[in-house]
Amino acid sequence: MNLFTDIRTLVLDCLAALQAEGVLPADLEMNNVTVEPPRDATHGDMATNAAMVLAKPAKMKPRDIAEALAARLTADPRISAAEVAGPGFLNLRLDPVVWQQVIATVLAAGKDYGRANVGQRRKVNVEFVSANPTGPMHVGHTRGAVVGDALASLLDFAGWDVTREYYINDGGGQVDVLARSVYERYREAHGLSPEIADGLYPGDYLKPVGEALKAEHGDKFLGKPEGDWLPLFRSYATDAMMAMIREDLAALGVEMDIYSSEKALYGTGKIEEALATLRDMDLIYEGVLEPPKGRKPEDWEPREQTLFRSTAHGDDVDRPVMKSDGSWTYFAPDIAYHYDKVQRGFDLLIDIFGADHGGYVKRMKAAVSALSSGRVPLDVKLVQLVKLQRGGEPLKMSKRAGTFVTLKDVVEMVGPDVTRFVMLTRKNDAPLDFDVDKVLEQSRDNPVWYVQYAYARINSVLRKAEAQGLDVADASLAGAALSDLSHPAELALIRKMADWPRQVEIAARAHEPHRVAGYLMELAADLHGHWNLGNDAVELRFLQDDQAIMRGKIALARSVGVVISAGLAILGVTPVEEMR
Repeated sequence: MNLFTDIRTLVLDCLAALQAEGVLPADLEMNNVTVEPPRDATHGDMATNAAMVLAKPAKMKPRDIAEALAARLTADPRISAAEVAGPGFLNLRLDPVVWQQVIATVLAAGKDYGRANVGQRRKVNVEFVSANPTGPMHVGHTRGAVVGDALASLLDFAGWDVTREYYINDGGGQVDVLARSVYERYREAHGLSPEIADGLYPGDYLKPVGEALKAEHGDKFLGKPEGDWLPLFRSYATDAMMAMIREDLAALGVEMDIYSSEKALYGTGKIEEALATLRDMDLIYEGVLEPPKGRKPEDWEPREQTLFRSTAHGDDVDRPVMKSDGSWTYFAPDIAYHYDKVQRGFDLLIDIFGADHGGYVKRMKAAVSALSSGRVPLDVKLVQLVKLQRGGEPLKMSKRAGTFVTLKDVVEMVGPDVTRFVMLTRKNDAPLDFDVDKVLEQSRDNPVWYVQYAYARINSVLRKAEAQGLDVADASLAGAALSDLSHPAELALIRKMADWPRQVEIAARAHEPHRVAGYLMELAADLHGHWNLGNDAVELRFLQDDQAIMRGKIALARSVGVVISAGLAILGVTPVEEMR
């Protein structure tokens, strides 16, 4: 149930009736007609822009349309008042019964309240994390993992058929660097001093890999030329790092549906197939690029390369896919990988990239546009950096990783639920300050605690009501008499719950899971505010002496809990039944 959608349907029906009567022209486009909460809650429960957006095409004054529409709307029993404001905005007030019925709807639907069909079961691929398999994931990967996982859950809740995917970047030179780093740990396992040259990975996390190689192969590779051990060490180390990454993701509550390998694209003809498809479209050619901006002409050596005509699909410049020595650029396997996703039948692709991949967005969108003939959109979400602090001071790097704070470090310090919620308190493309001391505080300034405390308070009330002999099962509470829930504070709390389905649709269409966290913080604030009002106004307390009245108020409390629980589930956060 989306009450805002229901009232919008009523508005459209009334507009259609006005068209049938000849009051409005018959050929009006209604897609821009909206029904939303008014900016100022004192103006009403909902507001529609219908008169404002239809005035020009109808060649009428907005107020004339608004007044005719208001007369129609007030004939519906759900609308207690329709007031024209300003040049033609229309503010609506709903009968309290409409709001009261929201509680029964929430309790009947349970965890499915707010589910939408925005996706219409179309297939979406959400690729996220995709960290190089060269070590444990750092705090930046943590944010990307949380954003991607929460977005996937949000899209599933909104009716998409979702696949979570990790692209293993195991085809580049960084994997050779990993193998060389492991070789030094292999030497160390034999009692030799490791030579961690500049550019190698210095973290202690590679020590167990070196020891495992010693246990399996003994001193077989000591002093041998690189060609004898590099392929084996590369494969062994990559598998070990991916096992570590899977473990890190599991600690955060993230499970992938598919792990795809970049290395698997080489030597299989898949890169050649993707580029042949583009060549057949006349999008691959041999040419010379202009000097990069900022380079002096004498610093630029023009050379012929194999290029993708990405400018034909919205990019700023054409992009190389093959180097002059005949080897692939990094872009070539990425084209093949996305071509594979297109061929798997996805209707939408979403990539979660780090902020340092901003320059990669246009070329990747151009490739997907070309390879899908414009059928499959690609949305790229850039995840900005996280500033990890403790007590306002930058957190020191992890000894285990050698150069950065790991995902595992963060989860061990604050737990997966706190980690996930905090990572979603800001939009993905905004920098995020993460103070490990502050996020563990029990204060209203800590959004995680504030939302969890609201849910715990509700459950405390339910336990006390049950101790007084009240049946607090959802099925029982759904049948409670709700007519006594007429106080403005109670109706305001219900209105916030009624906005949940609309917020789900907005967040899903925008691919912005942080909106869910923002909504939950607002709902929690409303619950706490209502609770505080009950300190002075006995009639607003959830626990009452009269069981019939209390049943309705407990139904209100429980329905708020249902919505909080549903929102936290999308974020991958477990609700807390009791605060300790």
